[in-house]
Amino acid sequence: MNLDTEPAVPISSNYKGFLIDIIIYVSVMFLIREIYIPKIGFIANGLFWSLSTLIIASWRMKARGVTWKDLGLKTPRNLWKTVAISLGIFVSIMLSIILFEIFKDNIPFPISPDTSVESAVSKFGDLKGNWGQFLLIMPFIWLESMLEELLDRGFLMNWIEKLFSMTSLATVIAVVVQALIFGFRHSNDFSERSITVGLIGLIMGIAYVKFGRNLWPLIIAHCILNSISMVERVI
Repeated sequence: MNLDTEPAVPISSNYKGFLIDIIIYVSVMFLIREIYIPKIGFIANGLFWSLSTLIIASWRMKARGVTWKDLGLKTPRNLWKTVAISLGIFVSIMLSIILFEIFKDNIPFPISPDTSVESAVSKFGDLKGNWGQFLLIMPFIWLESMLEELLDRGFLMNWIEKLFSMTSLATVIAVVVQALIFGFRHSNDFSERSITVGLIGLIMGIAYVKFGRNLWPLIIAHCILNSISMVERVI
């Protein structure tokens, strides 16, 4: 798999600076989740966590002279091509999840079961048949989907890539490491859910590199994925 393409972050030899940025960013990303305000609910707390992390990422980007446009938040040249790529990413994700479900029992080490269905009820409430609540929360779900792509594929992946830019495998390392962090952050353990989410992060990372480092196909695919997941909780 050839992922050796030009990174979005300008070339720099300031490896220590990127390492410090990553330490600050990852520390805030995990520590901010220790703050939970029960009265405002899970969705508001999730947006609070992501927006706080976005502030840190934007701060470090400004220090390095990098903009969100540099990282891929730019207008797609061809809307229909972007949508087609998004659908391709979505299909690839679904196939990877199906393959994991088929072969997970053959994994030679124990993994915890997926409790995402039970946890979703406590996070979003009982959505069964409640289309009104579904329509109310979906804009926030889409916003969170966008923020995750900005932060995980846009910021974190590029910063990891620059940290290892002295190696020939910098891009591969960045794709894999961001996927591992993405998966672990969603469950904080080694479980079916962390592996599934990690696979999603892996495919998103590969797609980011292979399709010109434009974040919009990833954002659209992420929104489709989360929309279908939420619809399944309603019907």
